[in-house]
Amino acid sequence: MKNSQQEEKKVKARVQWLMFFRLAIVSFLFGVVTIIQFRMPDSLPFQSIRAIYIIVVITYLLSILYIFLLKVIQNISINVYIQCLFDTLLVTVLVYATGGIESVYSTLYPLIIIYSVLFLGKRGGWLVASLISIIYGLLLDLEFYGVIQPIYGRMHQYSAGVGYVFLRICIHIISFYVVALLSSFVVEMERKTKTLLSEKESAFDQLDILHKSIIESVGSGIMTVDLDNRIKSFNRAAEEITGIPLSDAMDRIVDDILPGFSGAMNSVKERGDGSPAARRFEIVLSKRDTATLGFSIYPLIDPEGNGIGGLFIFQELTSIKKMEREIEKNRKLALMGEMSAVLAHELRSPLASISGSVRLLMENLNLEDSDRKLMKIILMGKDQLENLVRDFLLFARSDTRNRRKIDVASIVDEVLESVRFSPGWNGKIEVVKDLCGQNEIYGNSTEIKQSLWNIFLNALQSMPDGGTLDIETRLDVDDDNHTFLEISIRDTGCGIEEKHMNNVLEPFYTTKEKGTGLGLAVVNRIAVSHGGTFRIESEPGTGTTCTMLLPVDGQTGELPV
Repeated sequence: MKNSQQEEKKVKARVQWLMFFRLAIVSFLFGVVTIIQFRMPDSLPFQSIRAIYIIVVITYLLSILYIFLLKVIQNISINVYIQCLFDTLLVTVLVYATGGIESVYSTLYPLIIIYSVLFLGKRGGWLVASLISIIYGLLLDLEFYGVIQPIYGRMHQYSAGVGYVFLRICIHIISFYVVALLSSFVVEMERKTKTLLSEKESAFDQLDILHKSIIESVGSGIMTVDLDNRIKSFNRAAEEITGIPLSDAMDRIVDDILPGFSGAMNSVKERGDGSPAARRFEIVLSKRDTATLGFSIYPLIDPEGNGIGGLFIFQELTSIKKMEREIEKNRKLALMGEMSAVLAHELRSPLASISGSVRLLMENLNLEDSDRKLMKIILMGKDQLENLVRDFLLFARSDTRNRRKIDVASIVDEVLESVRFSPGWNGKIEVVKDLCGQNEIYGNSTEIKQSLWNIFLNALQSMPDGGTLDIETRLDVDDDNHTFLEISIRDTGCGIEEKHMNNVLEPFYTTKEKGTGLGLAVVNRIAVSHGGTFRIESEPGTGTTCTMLLPVDGQTGELPV
């Protein structure tokens, strides 16, 4: 519907141009006649000049009528037929006024036939050619037989014979139909060419749409650059991966927005190695949270074999790199788990012997105070070694067998009761609990106790002069409808400096003189092994919040953020 309306507008515009050219020809004729009248007054009789002026005026008036008819009659063909009829009559009158059989203005008839073919097609052209042939032949016959007299008949004697008149009519009729035939042929060829061009354009548009759909639908970023390393295409995936909109990327030097790409391309050119591995590179986008991109480079070649640019296909490898680090970490943990069993056995046996021997000596020997103090130091060292072995075992290998329904609220009370008798407890510490009604989870009671103990102990150590310890639990549901118990423990201690925040969960990382650096690493390890998460938020001088998210039913899913 839209295309037909556009085509109709185009045809109307062409009809208006036809009217304009008609007026231009008539105006030119008017100018020529005016010059002849004043410069060569004897060339044409006054009657002929007057007739030409009348024809010019009538043509102007008819042009106004044509404009009105074009608005009233929507059918373009009817408008063109009306104009062809009046043009034929006006040209016939002009021929009659300028000499009849001797008039040179009969050459205007082919112009009418040509534009009739353009607007009315082959059939319309033949009809108009037939009409002109009839009218022109009738004019010459009437003039030959004396039915009508030329305007300047008194000045010139009519001397044409029957053979000449017949030949003149036949030649004009043949020329009229030849013009109609050639015009039809040209118009038909133009129509076929337009149809073929339209089909090619449609096929090209479909191919272009398919090409763009494929390029825009792939999950990899696709970018092309010219020989000056200016970006010429940038698909939707490239925008999402780099965080750079298409408007900011087009016609920019590639290194201005993606540093390192052109250098990699130059490297490929210098090495000239066509192997796929030689075309693969990795860069880090510092502008987008240090995202890692892996990309391949391919030269763009025109049909003559000349290089016209380069093609970059890239993917974001941040999640893959993270997965690789997790796999490597798990591999190391598995190795540590294998070592931990042997290490625990090899350490605990001598420690048990040392502890038993020291206690036996303390009971059977009459020791002086200094010797007894030394014995206690040995026992304290032995306890520290046992705690280190226990934490090491918890960090390296989580116990997934002894898991059942446990009540976190009772575990919190039990751990708090034990903490009150620990050396780090300060009577000025206020404990505030806000526990929800549902605190049961599926997990290992011993590991959860150890996690809470480690968190509480860190909180106490950060508040040597007293403070507030807030313990809160609440239920949370993720997008996959998995329910989690969120355990938040907040203190009002000294907090953690920003430079240490990225390392607090790393094993053996500590800022304390007597710490092992396994406390929070063990908590994180236990939370992850239960299918949950552990995060820390802290501000120096304000306090620290430790949050554990543990699945209620023991199923793991996408954890809420």
